[in-house]
Amino acid sequence: MGNTGSSYYHCGGLEPLRGETIPEHFAGVAKRFSTREAIVSRHQKRRLSYGQLAAEADRLARGLLGMGYRRGDRIGVWATNSIEWLLLQLAMARIGVALVAINPGYKEQEIAYALQHSEAHGVFVMPSFRSSDYVRMLGSILPGLHKSGLVPEADAFPHLRRVVLFNPCNPASTRRGLPGMTVWSEVLAAADKVSQEDLEAATATLDRDDTIALLYTSGSMGSPKTAVLSHHNILNNAWFTARRMAFTEADRLCAPVPFHHCFGMVLANLVCMAVGACVVLPEEYFDPLATLEAIEAEACTTLYGVPTMFLAQVEHPGRSCFDLSSLRTGIMGGAPCPPALVRRVMDELHCPGILIGYGMTEASPLTHLTAPEDPLANRLETVGRNLPHQEVKLIDPESGATVATGEVGEVCFRGYHVARGYYADPAATAEGIDAAGWLRSGDLGTMDADGYVRITGRRKEIIIRGGENICPWQIEQHLLTHPKVAETAVFGIPDDFYGEQIMAWVRPESGETVDEEELRSYCKAGLAHFKVPRHIWIVDEFPKTGSGKLHKPRMREMTMDRLKKG
Repeated sequence: MGNTGSSYYHCGGLEPLRGETIPEHFAGVAKRFSTREAIVSRHQKRRLSYGQLAAEADRLARGLLGMGYRRGDRIGVWATNSIEWLLLQLAMARIGVALVAINPGYKEQEIAYALQHSEAHGVFVMPSFRSSDYVRMLGSILPGLHKSGLVPEADAFPHLRRVVLFNPCNPASTRRGLPGMTVWSEVLAAADKVSQEDLEAATATLDRDDTIALLYTSGSMGSPKTAVLSHHNILNNAWFTARRMAFTEADRLCAPVPFHHCFGMVLANLVCMAVGACVVLPEEYFDPLATLEAIEAEACTTLYGVPTMFLAQVEHPGRSCFDLSSLRTGIMGGAPCPPALVRRVMDELHCPGILIGYGMTEASPLTHLTAPEDPLANRLETVGRNLPHQEVKLIDPESGATVATGEVGEVCFRGYHVARGYYADPAATAEGIDAAGWLRSGDLGTMDADGYVRITGRRKEIIIRGGENICPWQIEQHLLTHPKVAETAVFGIPDDFYGEQIMAWVRPESGETVDEEELRSYCKAGLAHFKVPRHIWIVDEFPKTGSGKLHKPRMREMTMDRLKKG
């Protein structure tokens, strides 16, 4: 409980932490609920019971062993939501291989960084998504794939041993993308070389503290960092999230959130797998109409999403045509949740038990979640209290001292859920997690005497656009590679729909002329679509601080003033 007058709160719990690995826990759930539906993928027109899911995951795990993967290896998954994504998640956990979750929006430069930095030993990739041709992009960064064999460019990717192509729309497909690629059916065929006893022996060697997931998270400076998460981290986070929601095997979760984020990977997939519930995939990506159709057709009781997803459903012209009365609860999170929108979800989506969640990838991810029994004002205006077995405190960002109740401070976390650090980045780990084990969020907020937290802003520069965490530094570095750009500053500005939009100020090289559309096209060619600035202003100079640094707060003020004036 909280200390009187101090912004510190520890949420204890009558129920102890789970001490199992993910495959140990899942085995018990799959056996108990073998005939219940585990996953429904509407765009794939497939559904699996827990018994079927466990059997397919085991076969895939034996295939990975047959391909030579072992405990401690790392495999990337570069794909949109599908049954195969969940199978890979479970199969890798079964043998102790860490899943490197890769954003489907990545372009060549970003996927190259992800594979290099994570030292991935393999990558599973779908052929394409929208305008992104993944096979072509991999071919451009891994020229060795064009040749016979599986060892591309050893100097650039010394750990990478295999690229596996799979098509969620046609899992039995044997079409190869490039000569060096393996296909899904070959991985399954490799299972014939590995017995079930061999698989059980591999699982028996695992430890709850083994690394099981590497997830990319943007920092305020530099390239994306990679949070290192264990079985213990994410299994317990999923378990106690389910408990806070009163979520059981009777629930059916509509999950339009992407699996490459913790929201999908942990709070959707693992929450369902932890209690025997069913996860429903409306589409491979978010689509408001497909989501509304899935809720009605599958009698979903639970709905997840970032605020923009919920807003798109509330405002969809066909919303009133759907029977959404099966909805009971859900989680809105990933970005600031306007109370007015929460009210609309309660009323217009017929989801009276919608909850607000808060956290960060480095915290597995959920730290705070409102509860069904909380007073309505707290459910609308706060992110609730922390989950059991977690500590939270608010500190003065400069001195590190815990602030008094009601005062603004930086939100910090400690407990089982805090990541082991950032992969291959001891400096970032030391900066983000102190010697006492406290993880600094970079977010500012207040805490009341009962432990409820309100988020008021951010210290760090991360832009949160539609639930995507975007690092301004990455965009700035890309713009600076344009031959006509001398200087640039990127920051977020408020947006009613996305929460924030990206603004870029650009100063051209002396004597050069460049326009907004030229720069936007340049960004589209080299960055994920959600990182492309919505606004680009060409300027002659930047406001600067007394020490000569670019003064982004002043730029933001000037931007807002100009936009208000039209």
